Amino acid sequence: MADAPHPDMRAAAFVAARREARAAPVYPGAWPLSEAEAYAVQADAIALWPDAVAGWKVGLIQPPFAQQLGRSRLFGPVFARHVVAAAAGPAVFPCIPNGFAAVEAEYVLKIGADVLPFEGWVPAQAADLVSAVHIGVELAGSPFPGINDHGPLVTISDFGNNAGLILGPELEGGLAALEDHRCAMWIDGVKIADGAAAGIPGGPLGSLVELLNHNGRMGTMLPAGTLVSTGAATGVHQVRIGQQAVADFGADGRIAVAMVEASA
Repeated sequence: MADAPHPDMRAAAFVAARREARAAPVYPGAWPLSEAEAYAVQADAIALWPDAVAGWKVGLIQPPFAQQLGRSRLFGPVFARHVVAAAAGPAVFPCIPNGFAAVEAEYVLKIGADVLPFEGWVPAQAADLVSAVHIGVELAGSPFPGINDHGPLVTISDFGNNAGLILGPELEGGLAALEDHRCAMWIDGVKIADGAAAGIPGGPLGSLVELLNHNGRMGTMLPAGTLVSTGAATGVHQVRIGQQAVADFGADGRIAVAMVEASA
């Protein structure tokens, strides 16, 4: 019997660093040179991680990389044990010392049916799949402090720079409630940024369309119940251990986050 293929060494290095809560001061190997290579590293890391994928984060690809790749979004897994329901007190964000950590106010879409691989989705079709809309906070994190400094292929390779998702209340009105919905991010009592669902290019539904088409290209299925964190509505806000953040969604709620030191 042939030996099973070895996982990519970059994937193994990132997974080991995350499990040990240890920073990776430099990228562990050669940077990915193509989208296919970056997602292959990510796939190997997913296979090594001892948890099921409960959802996907969607991140915006900035110019000039969007034009170079012909893509507007990148994607990373959100693992089941890293999905936390928002509560009255602050949720905890375990941050790897000397790694990267950031908080992002997000709108989260829940898919209500199994989705087979298909490329060619449009917003009207994607809207029919949405069974719920929630407010939320993406916890962006990586052992590599430069995860966002070297382009989207590097970001993709380490779980798309995701470290978890805080899931807030469901919005009444579903997708229609997002048309004029606004939010803000506060860190240590200071307002850092205002934002809105409409501020995400193509809106949250546009992010879902891009994820569906990505999974069509990858040949993978999205099971019913998949959560889709659709992008940073107020921007990506880097945080440090000891800080506190609050994502304020007005009458629909506030989600507090306390940054603590991660342990192995």
